[in-house]
Amino acid sequence: MTELELIQIWNKLRNQVIFSQLAPTFLLIVTIALINDGLADSAIEVRIATMGILLASGIFGYLAQYSTATEARALLAEIRALKTKSKLSMQLIRFTNWVDVIRYVTPTIFFGIYVFLGIALLF
Repeated sequence: MTELELIQIWNKLRNQVIFSQLAPTFLLIVTIALINDGLADSAIEVRIATMGILLASGIFGYLAQYSTATEARALLAEIRALKTKSKLSMQLIRFTNWVDVIRYVTPTIFFGIYVFLGIALLF
């Protein structure tokens, strides 16, 4: 593939990461608002269902982010292997290690928030 094609794929992968974070973030924000509006006082079945929805969304978001970040690492290896590279490609190569933030750190933060919301909903 050409450098331009690889950079175009990079941009698609970056957009996938951004979009994969929107739904879980939205659900977490809405859940916090609903807790403040009385969700924590709802029937236990409703609170458990809420936790299930958050869990399912979180798992899907994690899988989307992890797979996309893994593909991005492979793509960056392809860019690194090019004989000639633009300044943009060189910058993308320098970003390689930060892709692991997408794979590990962001999901860990989401999980921590999920745990705190679970505590707020169930206890």
